[in-house]
Amino acid sequence: MDRATFACSTAFYRDHNSSSQGAFCLPGGHVDFIDKVDSFTYSDFFRDYLIPNHPCIFSAKFTEDWGSRRNWVTWDGKPDFDYLLQKFGEAVVPVANCDVKEYNSNPKEHLPFKEYIKYWKEYIKNGYRSSRGCLYLKDWHLSRAFPEQDVYTTPVYFSSDWLNEYWDAIAVDDYRFVYMGPKGSWTPFHADVFRSYSWSANICGRKKWLLYPAGQEEYLKDHHGNLPFDVTAPTLRDKSVYPRYNQSQPPVEIVQEAGEIVFIPSGWHHQVYNLEDTISVNHNWVNGCNVAIMWCFLQDELAAVQREINEWKDPMDDWHLQCQLIMKSCTGIDYKEFYNFLKIIAENRISVLEKGLDDEASAKNTPKAAISTLGMLHAVFDLKRTVKVLTSLSANEDFKKLDLTSLSPPPEALLHHLKAAIDTALL
Repeated sequence: MDRATFACSTAFYRDHNSSSQGAFCLPGGHVDFIDKVDSFTYSDFFRDYLIPNHPCIFSAKFTEDWGSRRNWVTWDGKPDFDYLLQKFGEAVVPVANCDVKEYNSNPKEHLPFKEYIKYWKEYIKNGYRSSRGCLYLKDWHLSRAFPEQDVYTTPVYFSSDWLNEYWDAIAVDDYRFVYMGPKGSWTPFHADVFRSYSWSANICGRKKWLLYPAGQEEYLKDHHGNLPFDVTAPTLRDKSVYPRYNQSQPPVEIVQEAGEIVFIPSGWHHQVYNLEDTISVNHNWVNGCNVAIMWCFLQDELAAVQREINEWKDPMDDWHLQCQLIMKSCTGIDYKEFYNFLKIIAENRISVLEKGLDDEASAKNTPKAAISTLGMLHAVFDLKRTVKVLTSLSANEDFKKLDLTSLSPPPEALLHHLKAAIDTALL
């Protein structure tokens, strides 16, 4: 997106307070359907969906040029098992059993992909029944394992993706997944990692989504404060177990067709069903619009850990460090890594503002490529949002109790550099 486009949309870059995130409800549960590829801009998406934190659906026109939609699907819209076996037969994939509940989720195992496809074919042949249960291939890092494959191209609307930018930079992980499962496979009630946004595109098949706006999940907790495994279970109507269920709103329901993309807002809990044999691509992502929600989530997670092990606070010399370790084991990140996350995002933006967009920007799937597409003012917006969250992190008492000598640069120096870069860019 060019500078002029953002310059004429300065309202996008006003500082929205946290109450604008997680907008409470949509009129009548309506979800917008975006059909016109040529006229729907990133600016439109930013203004109407990212900032107000509203879901939407993109039509199949937005994915029709993807390699997976051309090659992974038979003429009648079914998964092309022969093609998939040819390309990925020797891979090992994570598979969940949808018929078994284990700690409020489904137990997982790893299977050879060719064994999973054999199971899936037999499952269909047996009328969608199996003694092995309903198995769902979930959270497969296919793009990382097969980078040479022409699977899909991330739509521009989702290209400001700090999570994958950071984990690509440290070469540890990513949040890009492929899901494959038979009719009847499903995902229990949850919100996405770090309360991130997510987008999910159906390569083939259909899904049903039950969405609850951020905050509504509080009414669905049982008397112990636990969220339900299945929001459709009759037991939720038992007031002695779920005392506030009657105060909850009905979920926003979406039926997603083949080729369509669903945008799930930050912090919205959801439950998802495959209505047919379905293959989908999913990304989790955070950016300047919802990084403050991620930071609030981390503070809530740490507070929960501290309450859990509070009785050991006095006899334990490194209690604060142990709380961080437990939080990281549960969520995947602690406060010091969150600092490094903000640092890498900020340094990438500063590099662009100070050095400009060079030949690296022409390469696909790089931070500079995304910034080149979205424009320099978007880099400034990212830095402003980073400054706000980094300022809060630096002032946080739990953060200050950690050994911060390993952080380079120190938080104060990084903040100074960020503010100077913003001031220079706006001259």
